Amino acid sequence: MSQRQMAPLRPSPHTQAERAVVDEEVLNCVLTALEDQDCRDILEVTVDETLTANELSEACSLPLSTTYRKVEKLTDAGLLDEQVRLSTSGKHKSEYTHDVTDISLSVDSDDGVSLTVSLCEDADPATSVFAGAD
Repeated sequence: MSQRQMAPLRPSPHTQAERAVVDEEVLNCVLTALEDQDCRDILEVTVDETLTANELSEACSLPLSTTYRKVEKLTDAGLLDEQVRLSTSGKHKSEYTHDVTDISLSVDSDDGVSLTVSLCEDADPATSVFAGAD
């Protein structure tokens, strides 16, 4: 998957309010994650379904150790959300889904660089790195 162009994150009709990112550390974290092709591939495959690290590794043709590093980068940036998949066997697994439906980057002479994100309806704005953004 890393060889092909990533499809843009599709806006969802189930989108919460947009949030303007003004914190420079968060802005840099998001941009760093988005410049990484493997991270973009992970975002692409989590648009329609929630996947475990093993499933992400297989879907993106990445070594499992690399998958965990990329997932951490994406969760730190607030672009991916970690949840727990319950199992009847008692072996619960972390699973990941994207937390944003749209990201917009603007550059102008008044505000400089600004980033606006639209959180998924299911995203918890209270725990999101974008919680204070508005």
